[in-house]
Amino acid sequence: MISQEQVVNAQKKWGAGVVKIGSLKENRPECEAFANNFLDNLYSFQAGPVLFKPTKCAKEQFRPTKIEALSYFIAGQNRASLEDKGFAINPWTNVRFENSDIILEENRAIAMGNYFFTDLNGNEAKVEYTFGYKIVDGELKIDLHHSSFPYDPAPTA
Repeated sequence: MISQEQVVNAQKKWGAGVVKIGSLKENRPECEAFANNFLDNLYSFQAGPVLFKPTKCAKEQFRPTKIEALSYFIAGQNRASLEDKGFAINPWTNVRFENSDIILEENRAIAMGNYFFTDLNGNEAKVEYTFGYKIVDGELKIDLHHSSFPYDPAPTA
């Protein structure tokens, strides 16, 4: 049975990894190497499809491959989508999760809630997420990543 502690630890690793990617922004080769390892270690791309829908995508909302996810996280000259700006190289100083709830099963867990990204000026961006996790070779890996900004109703005319 997957435990809540395993999910929370996976979330902490994910947040720390996003912060680390941004800290490597000025050293592109090291940033690329770390981001590749981040995706290999935390996502299950090598074990099958990953349902990846990142926050800041309008034209290519779904990124089912590692190459497309890497493009979203760090962009660069070889990015898979021209709309990618490198979400993780912002840089962020902190990422914290607030889980609304977590569903735990034997080989799968799903967490939903808000996560907050702190920029260099201390401002927090609130984003809604749903992450699905499964056990791959004894490790908890993400196979579902949906992220979006909270609903903001347009002002009435």
